Amino acid sequence: MSKSNQHDPDGTLLPIKVDSTSNGEYEPLPLERRNVVANAEAHKTATDNAKRLGMKRRGFLTSMVGAASTLLTFNAVNAAAGKKGGFYDLPEEAGLDVALADDILGKKDFIFDIQGHHVGDYESWRTGIKNKVSPGFKFFAPHYACDYANKDDDFGHVACLTGDSYIKEVFMDSDTDMAVLSIGPLYEEQMLPTYSEAAATRDAVAALEGTKRLLIHGRCMPTYQRDLDTMQEVAETWNISAWKSYTQFGPNRTGYYLDDDIGQKFIDSARKTGVKNICVHKGLPLPVMGKETYKYASPKDVGPAAKNNPDMTFMIYHSGYEHKKKEGPYNPNAEKLSGIDTLIKSLQDNNIPRNTGNVYAELGSTWRDLMKDPDQAGHAIGKLLKYVGEDRILWGTDCIWYGSPQDQIQAFRTFQISEEYQEKYGYPKMTPEARAKIFGLNAAVPYGISTGDIKVATLQDTIAVTKENYLNNPEPSFVTYGPKTRREFLALQRLEMDELLSGR
Repeated sequence: MSKSNQHDPDGTLLPIKVDSTSNGEYEPLPLERRNVVANAEAHKTATDNAKRLGMKRRGFLTSMVGAASTLLTFNAVNAAAGKKGGFYDLPEEAGLDVALADDILGKKDFIFDIQGHHVGDYESWRTGIKNKVSPGFKFFAPHYACDYANKDDDFGHVACLTGDSYIKEVFMDSDTDMAVLSIGPLYEEQMLPTYSEAAATRDAVAALEGTKRLLIHGRCMPTYQRDLDTMQEVAETWNISAWKSYTQFGPNRTGYYLDDDIGQKFIDSARKTGVKNICVHKGLPLPVMGKETYKYASPKDVGPAAKNNPDMTFMIYHSGYEHKKKEGPYNPNAEKLSGIDTLIKSLQDNNIPRNTGNVYAELGSTWRDLMKDPDQAGHAIGKLLKYVGEDRILWGTDCIWYGSPQDQIQAFRTFQISEEYQEKYGYPKMTPEARAKIFGLNAAVPYGISTGDIKVATLQDTIAVTKENYLNNPEPSFVTYGPKTRREFLALQRLEMDELLSGR
């Protein structure tokens, strides 16, 4: 699966990654001082605890006790800063007790990540339009960051984000059992990955006897007539499991709403293909498309579309979350709704029922950003549980953009909404049952997966055996790949606009 290469032998990287990294769709925001202090304190604690246990620092950090120690340090710093909305629910002893940390943070649930990405085949970046944007990805995937990077190759950094790297980061370095490979909002020849590349990754997993571990999306931008015209062909050729669309993306910086004429054509066309799962990007406005398209990122159209098409299933990526706007208590009477509140209001106004409706809220990038702020996390997760329902929240991570999703899994595995927020705002407590549903059981239903069969298969297939052997000497990178500063983000946006969107 990968070269034998010791990552970070001195243990300079934490297993829980709280940083400014963006997935490339939104502008990175500098860390608050509280987060900077928390990271520094976590490093100090890791050094002290490793010594107390007689472990090398790198070995300590790659163990469950290293993750527990990091999460506990974040708790302490957040509490000292007056953050009261949520916390990582671990006993203090878990930072030094290896068996206890393993018991708490070890794999328990079926995990189905419905939002994954990679950039396609390494060789495809040497020619054509991808060749032009390759230099810009040097900050997206630095040479030192992964097993696959060839430091002597001008395109070596791209290898960090290919299908091979995706398989390692997602299936070897995390507890993920199943995933859906998504496709970004680019023109057909520029798609990351292309259908053939996505199918090749699916085939690579299948060749490892990975059962039905990897599914793929079909991309449809209905603002392009060709995408509508070829939906049946795409569905039949590539055996897709859902349609992925970005309502904010279109020619001449135009977009569409799910409940307008273009949106209804898309939904009707999806219905005809027999693939009735529609995954749509909402929230996290795409700056590359210009301010004039920001309105289409709003999830206000979700409720009407779901009401008018009860036979279709709508999976709302990012849950409408907007990273520059603070998540607080739900206020349906606010003069200007934003973020998750807009999604909730749209569902309520159209009588989409909690827990049984045809709309699911997905957590890709949203949870990763919420990990920085327990108050926002308490509100966001609390509102989704209260108003959308524990049966209608889906797990997604937007990885490989953030490297391995294991830190997101471990943080969510232990996150608890505070009793204060539960009592004050009526948020449900995060229970093991709710967590199991969100991690994978919920998504299994619309994707037609028998979780019983998957649980059996993941204990027996070759990937499970390979992973068991790998975990005897794991080499997680603990690296995030996306732009981390405004300058890097703007450089990527310029490349996308100049090279990917020109002439269309």
